[in-house]
Amino acid sequence: MAQAAKDVGVRHVVWSTLEDTRKWVPLTDARMPTLQGKYKVPHFDAKGEANAIFTELGVPTTCLNTSFYWDNLIHFGMGPKKGPDGKLAFVLPMGDKKLPGIAAEDIGRCAYGVFKRPDLIGKTVGIAGEHLTGAQMAAALSDALGQDVVHTAVTPEVYRGFGFPGADDLGNMFQFNADFEKDYCAARDLAFSRSLNPQLQTFAQWLAANKERIPLG
Repeated sequence: MAQAAKDVGVRHVVWSTLEDTRKWVPLTDARMPTLQGKYKVPHFDAKGEANAIFTELGVPTTCLNTSFYWDNLIHFGMGPKKGPDGKLAFVLPMGDKKLPGIAAEDIGRCAYGVFKRPDLIGKTVGIAGEHLTGAQMAAALSDALGQDVVHTAVTPEVYRGFGFPGADDLGNMFQFNADFEKDYCAARDLAFSRSLNPQLQTFAQWLAANKERIPLG
């Protein structure tokens, strides 16, 4: 993609990317398992590693660090699930740490805002709609769905062991988000995000428009 942009002389590229977590957690760090032999969080690290290619080729690029898609509650099976007691549980293995999240459609609007800011070429920026704890997300879900949703704060180790495809990757991701909450949230300033996209939705606003689409298992 970087070479193609270079070849045709694209004037401004917005590269949707994420942190290379190995800069915080080296492969030798046993706090988090190494995956596929060379990553800590594969879907983060591979994107972050690719940032340098745009720079090396001299492509005029803004690196856009995105956040957790709230749409994962619809499409990725991460919404509330009914437990044996019949109550809805929202599982997020981050304890009381905050997770930056965003509506997927707002990423495109923010990218459009970046394209209107040529001063952002050569810079890395981050976006989020809100920074919320699992308990805060569960409370918002309760309000939107009209029934109690309880936050279940399992450990990253337990989450990695759930066994669905990508559970190890996501378990490591949530551990990284929690362990480096300050850095991760600071890289996704809410006021800056809104300056790019004045229509930026809060989690409650997104839920109001999408609550019927969330499958409740």
